[in-house]
Amino acid sequence: MTNKQGYILLTDTGTLFTRLIKVFTKKPYNHASLSFDDKLNEVYSFGRKSVRNPFRGGFVKENMQSKLFRRSKCAIYSFEITDEQISEMKQFIQSIEAEREQYSYNFIGLFGFIINKPINRKNKYFCSQFVATVLSESNIFVFEKSPSLIAPNDFEQLCTSKKVYEGNLYDYLIEAIEESVRVA
Repeated sequence: MTNKQGYILLTDTGTLFTRLIKVFTKKPYNHASLSFDDKLNEVYSFGRKSVRNPFRGGFVKENMQSKLFRRSKCAIYSFEITDEQISEMKQFIQSIEAEREQYSYNFIGLFGFIINKPINRKNKYFCSQFVATVLSESNIFVFEKSPSLIAPNDFEQLCTSKKVYEGNLYDYLIEAIEESVRVA
């Protein structure tokens, strides 16, 4: 059983909605995503489905090359996972992706987060709740609180995760592309 790496991507896109979230969290990063590769080709989360409309949200496969992320600041954390765990993560995400229209953003859950009362709703997640749920359901991390009370910055505290990068997301992606070219 080989160990592989999974990645938690924390970002600050600088949008009005994320600045509003920052008012409550008082932390530098306000969005969390999961990736299966260090080049961030496969990145999953719950967030806006349209760049122009932050209130139309749900399950998203994020494009790190998009304008929304191009100016983002980020922190990237890696964690070890087994083949079995990566399979469980992918199955969980694929089941959501297959029925993506049944899922939406848990705006009410954000209010529960603010008052520290978990609000879990069927087929509804906010970004860090989704990431925590995937990691918990795949037996990767055990959280001391409900996934609906997990903030993006809580992932920084996981003792088994390792920070691999912090800075401008676009710079990281350019570096990753250049590294791929050098290796090839």
